[in-house]
Amino acid sequence: MSLLQLTKPLAAFDIESTGTNSRLDRIVEIAIVKQMPYGMTSSYVFRVTPGIHIPAETTAIHGITDEDVKDCKTFKQIADEIQKILDDCDLAGYNLLKFDIPILQEEFERAGKKFDIGTRKIVDAQKIFHKKEPRDLTAALKFYCNEDLINAHGAEADTIATLKVIEGQLAMYEDLPRDVTGLDEYSNPRDPSWADRSGRLKWNEDGLLIVNFSKKKGLTVKQLLKEEKSFLKWIVKNDFPKDTRTIISDILEHDIWPEAPKSENE
Repeated sequence: MSLLQLTKPLAAFDIESTGTNSRLDRIVEIAIVKQMPYGMTSSYVFRVTPGIHIPAETTAIHGITDEDVKDCKTFKQIADEIQKILDDCDLAGYNLLKFDIPILQEEFERAGKKFDIGTRKIVDAQKIFHKKEPRDLTAALKFYCNEDLINAHGAEADTIATLKVIEGQLAMYEDLPRDVTGLDEYSNPRDPSWADRSGRLKWNEDGLLIVNFSKKKGLTVKQLLKEEKSFLKWIVKNDFPKDTRTIISDILEHDIWPEAPKSENE
């Protein structure tokens, strides 16, 4: 950090959680590296018992299971300590404003405390990265094919450029799959427990179809069908992916249920 000029402490932090919903999911690990203006650095790592189940697809990303954190403290129990560490610090991280800060604020609020960022400076490495290295089609064509995109945002020019970029990616990365099925799996990885492509509906460990978002997360569709059918009708009428709406619509209108995946023992 020798090139970074500090006038107050800078706390870089990263959070692992039960999922990607900053309002509904919970922290399972938070790491903080605190850099002082005079050069001293302190590191802190906290494992946290979230109070809710850590889904298998999330464990596959960060490696933390329910068993790993079952004996850890809750966030409420460590909130004072974390607040003291972050006191009077500016903040740094990767994608902070979209995820890490919101989920941390939610945890503090549940613990009866506030985490105000209004007076803090925030350094987001992702935003710097994207500003210095654009991630649009024009930049991709230049990077992979060393070509300039003429008539950018014209549908035909953009389509041709996209195919050129894919060819350039295949040429540059030998480990990429060479078939469309493989590239689909690489680009859009799906957990086998998902019932729809986006994972809004999934199969639980008992093979029951459940909702995987909102305050209804974890409830079975059968339970909602009996007790809160209006929620299922709301899914059908709103801006959800078509396959999600189709599954729920088939259940509501025709009592047609998707087939659960077979277990490894079957």
